[in-house]
This record gives sequence, structure tokens and C-alpha cells, in this order.
Amino acid sequence: MEWPRTVDDAVALQERLRTQVITTSAPDLRIDTVAGLDVGYRDNDSGDGGGDDTVVGVCVVFDATTLAVLDEVVVEDTTDFPYIPGLFAFREMPVLLRALDRVTVAPDLLVADGQGLAHPRRFGLACHLGVHTGIPSIGVAKNAMGTFEQPGHARGSTTDLVMEGDGDDVVGRALRTQDGVKPVFVSVGHKVDLDRACAEVLRLAPRYRLPETTRRADTLTRQAASSG
Repeated sequence: MEWPRTVDDAVALQERLRTQVITTSAPDLRIDTVAGLDVGYRDNDSGDGGGDDTVVGVCVVFDATTLAVLDEVVVEDTTDFPYIPGLFAFREMPVLLRALDRVTVAPDLLVADGQGLAHPRRFGLACHLGVHTGIPSIGVAKNAMGTFEQPGHARGSTTDLVMEGDGDDVVGRALRTQDGVKPVFVSVGHKVDLDRACAEVLRLAPRYRLPETTRRADTLTRQAASSG
């Protein structure tokens, strides 16, 4: 597809596509395979938008029940779209879509290392990936986009993630994936409701703070970005 080349065009596309986000789960939604997606930048690139940057895109597909890795793909590309908060998808989506296109096992759910509805225009990377591909998607972020109260100590505890403006929308949840560890921040991407999104993240995080999708994708991204 033809990607926007200017900030104004990118914002306009987000505003148009956000109306297509579905925030409910189909009654028969079955998730047997899950893909973790992540992007990194070569160590010798600034990542600040000051020219072409080499980006590494990773897609790892897991069995959702056993958490066995079924396939993983690493691809490399360049981007010259500026590094602007709220518009990261326009730097990262092209290489992620290439990686997703190359995996041999179709995922039932996409887990983006980033935001979904927890975004200034309610259209973060997870939303964009979901709307573009039609695959249910969620965002799992390490840092909050918005404000929240600390959830309870126990695994599975949650509190609302709220973004100011337009009635202080609830845009996601702070989710405690392990007893006493820092929460992760879950937001809907597309075709998954927030309760189901949190349940899937807990299923993907049996031992550590981050879901296995994010952990493995992070590892591959760092390895690829530091090589060569």
C-alpha cells in the first residue's frame, strides 16, 4: 500500500481509520495461535528521524496454549518517516507487515509491543495493525499512556488506564501479571474486548512480567539490531 509521506497525511489517515476499530470480541472468537510483533533500530542509527533509519521487524507465532514457538521471522528495511510521538506506526508498520506476511502459521491474535486505544487519537499501532489486516489485535505496553492507580498486589489485579480529554476516556488497563511486579498496560487494538485482552495477556505471561510474545520478539529484535 501507499504510506503517507507527511505528518498531516498520517494524522488524517489515523482519524479516518479509527472509526473502523471494533472494540468487542466475536462470540465465537477462538485464539489458538498468537503473534508477537516488535521493531528495533540498528545500533548505528539515531532513530530520531534525521534521515533513513534501518529498522528490524520481528514476528513470532506461538501456540496459545503451550506457548511453543511455531514460527519466527526477522526482516530488515529502511524508513525515512520522522520520529514523532503518536505516529510511530508509520515508521514501524511496513516492516512489521513484511514480517507478518512471511510467517507460515497464521495467527489468531496480534500482540503489539505498544499501544492500541491508549493513544492521543485512539489509534495506536495495535489498532492500525488490526484494522489493516483484519486480525484481532491488542497492545501491551511497558509504560503507561495515560494515568492510572496502582492495581492490587496479586497477579490478575487491574485498574483503569485513563486518558484526559473527551470525558477522560478509559483507554486500557494496568494489569499485574505477576504478584508484586510492575504492571503492564493493555489496550484494545481491534476485534477484542478489554476483558478478553487482559485474559489473553495473563495466559501469555505465566512466569514473567511481560507476555512470552513480547519477551521473544524483544530478544530477536535486539539480536538483529546489534548484528551486522
